[in-house]
Amino acid sequence: MTDRMAPMASEPAAGGTRRRDRLFLGVFLLVGAAIALVDALSVADDRAEAGRPIGLWEPLVWEASSILALVALAPLVMALTRRVQPLVAPWPRLAAVHLAAALAFSLVHVTAMGAVRAMVYAAVGGAYPAFGPLRDFPYEFRKDLLIYLGLVGLYAIWLRLWQSPPPAGAGETPQAIEIRDGARRHFVPLSEVAFIEAAGNYVELHRGATPILHRAPLSSLERQLAGAGFVRIHRSRLVRRAAVSEVESRPSGDFVVRLADGRELMGSRRYRKPLLDPA
Repeated sequence: MTDRMAPMASEPAAGGTRRRDRLFLGVFLLVGAAIALVDALSVADDRAEAGRPIGLWEPLVWEASSILALVALAPLVMALTRRVQPLVAPWPRLAAVHLAAALAFSLVHVTAMGAVRAMVYAAVGGAYPAFGPLRDFPYEFRKDLLIYLGLVGLYAIWLRLWQSPPPAGAGETPQAIEIRDGARRHFVPLSEVAFIEAAGNYVELHRGATPILHRAPLSSLERQLAGAGFVRIHRSRLVRRAAVSEVESRPSGDFVVRLADGRELMGSRRYRKPLLDPA
């Protein structure tokens, strides 16, 4: 197969993905540090005006411990956002997953910053209750929820900005999927792919007995291959219309897709209409 076939746009390669995430974390750290410095100076000034002056180092420790914990947690939030992206994942799952994650995020954040503060105070001969911030958890959670939602939203936008630009003639229907294997590139003709299934951070392209592994989210492929006759029949599966020979309904509303080569795929009732609607 030669490079003359028109490949579809793909996600950044592994090196580009690491650069993308490191840059996002760097920006997050810089913005967080700037906000922490302003907050620490404000706390010191407010205490002085109230007649309860404290050394600047104390609010600096409070703010720095919070920012360090947030930065340490950010990669986990980013990884979850890649798997359950806003505007891509079904909203009930999106809300349930991210609400649970926000609660865990806040618990770890508050516990970690309390522990760091206790260690710093002990090192200078002072005392700080390690679990003190947990006593104010409802207040801390309200703040952390906003931080978590902001982090998820900004990272989702960041991902879209870093998507590989479409190739020349992007308005044309793609003819092949580009598969990278180190320095090598392989082009798999879409006309040979019967269906595509999600496999963690990868997808499996089924064109014969042995599937081909490709690093890309299924949701991205769904958007890019809509013009090539691929439709979603299940939350983890796309099928090429031309490869379908029969659709059999089940009493539950789900259905079975039979391919021309005899294989059968389960379809979810939620995706029945897109498959049966005229292309």
